[in-house]
Amino acid sequence: MERLNAIKRLYNWVLHWAETPYGTWALFILAFCESSFFPIPPDTLLIVLALSIPARSFTYAFVSSLGSVFGGMLGYLIGLLFFDTIGIKILDLYNVMDRYNYLQELYKSYDVWVVGLAGFTPIPYKVFTIAAGAFKIDFPAFVLASLVSRSARFFIIAALIYVYGDKIKWFIEKYFNILTIIFAVLLIGGFIILYYF
Repeated sequence: MERLNAIKRLYNWVLHWAETPYGTWALFILAFCESSFFPIPPDTLLIVLALSIPARSFTYAFVSSLGSVFGGMLGYLIGLLFFDTIGIKILDLYNVMDRYNYLQELYKSYDVWVVGLAGFTPIPYKVFTIAAGAFKIDFPAFVLASLVSRSARFFIIAALIYVYGDKIKWFIEKYFNILTIIFAVLLIGGFIILYYF
């Protein structure tokens, strides 16, 4: 329960940046950090910013993609050079260190495709970026898979908001509480899937 409350506080802190002039920078930094160690995905801030100015939806998606790919590179670097000191602590934080051998088998079987799948789903991406470095996955292929999967995820969100604009804004405002619960379930579900899969 304590952990869920901490995630909720972080989530609210992330959303508050949309109400400041630093929203775009905050989105980049959030996307960067989420790909290597931070628990809250940038989708929440991306949605709020895009809803506030639908015409800039694709700009926000680009910022999210760029931050996420660079953050993924940091995660890769942590796994490659600092796994024993930093990487293990991050994986322990997300309670997945006992799944490390399973991740290794996934990478042996599917190589960079694992990164592509993780980048598009609610499964915590930072776990896969760190593991990719630890298992010495081909770096250019890793960057390409990250770019494709993360961009696809963020640009789909941006396209929906750009196309549907006020209609989707009305829907989100009307069902915000339910959508927040769904988002939280997906976020926690991603951790659970990673832990038990």
